[in-house]
Amino acid sequence: MTLANESISGELILLGFSDRPWLELPLFVVFLVSYILTIFGNMTIILVSRLDSKLHTPMYFFLTNLSLLDLCYTTSTVPQMLVNICSSRKVISYGGCVVQLFIFLALGCTECFLLGVMSFDRFVAICRPLHYSVIMHQRRCLQLAAVCWISGFSNSVLQSTWTLEMPRCGHKKVDHFLCEIPALLKLSCVDTTTIEAEQFFLSVVFLLIPVTLILISYAFIVQAVLRIRSAEGRRKAFGTCGSHLVVVVLFYGTAIYMYLQPPSPDSKDRGKMVSLFYGIITPMLNPLIYTLRNKEVKGAFKRLVARVFLVTK
Repeated sequence: MTLANESISGELILLGFSDRPWLELPLFVVFLVSYILTIFGNMTIILVSRLDSKLHTPMYFFLTNLSLLDLCYTTSTVPQMLVNICSSRKVISYGGCVVQLFIFLALGCTECFLLGVMSFDRFVAICRPLHYSVIMHQRRCLQLAAVCWISGFSNSVLQSTWTLEMPRCGHKKVDHFLCEIPALLKLSCVDTTTIEAEQFFLSVVFLLIPVTLILISYAFIVQAVLRIRSAEGRRKAFGTCGSHLVVVVLFYGTAIYMYLQPPSPDSKDRGKMVSLFYGIITPMLNPLIYTLRNKEVKGAFKRLVARVFLVTK
């Protein structure tokens, strides 16, 4: 009997840190503040990038995609977390768990490829500046973005189906904040070695291959930047690429730790905290990282605020 036909109309219990009730209030505050900042920051980037014509470039097109992704990414999990922290019944419907698993995994995989595409964009801009407009034309950007989204959702269909087909023999307690593959596999009452090996292989494809290509791109970028004679030019290039590299380290570092380390009974709480980091903290930090060091975005934001002020005056 599979998970799907065991409890289509049932509920699952998300344990989270319910064994440490003193953590619930601090976590509620952290989740709520992080979610509000994520919504505000990413919405700001989307609006500024679309309303300011100076930001209608490939770099900001991909950044808009990243902001939209992060909005959906956090919205798929944080509201349910907040409800469960405030409730004595920390449950999620089976249907809600399926949707959460699918969306969270799909958007996470999409971000893996999207960050790789963004590094390719920076590689072309710095290492092939004369050919940039020819290589990164509008149609190419749309194609690259489509590949990222389609790949992420296709992989999610595959991995979610494998996970949900595993029989769980009535087990309902998910030792996590959300419905995520490692936690759901622990509910299974059969050997999961084969499915874990398959998912490990896909994790390598979606994590290690993109991060390897990103590191190779940045090796060429560093070489190209060091050849720039102008100190101002080097500072601008490093500033633009540095923001992206910080995001890459935060996201891939935590995701690789979660999905590519051998399972260990002692690492369950660390796994929860790592999931919170790449699922909540990183989407909140992305807008700050990209805007605080970016004069173009700050200038566009000031122009947008001035325009709104003139309209309302």
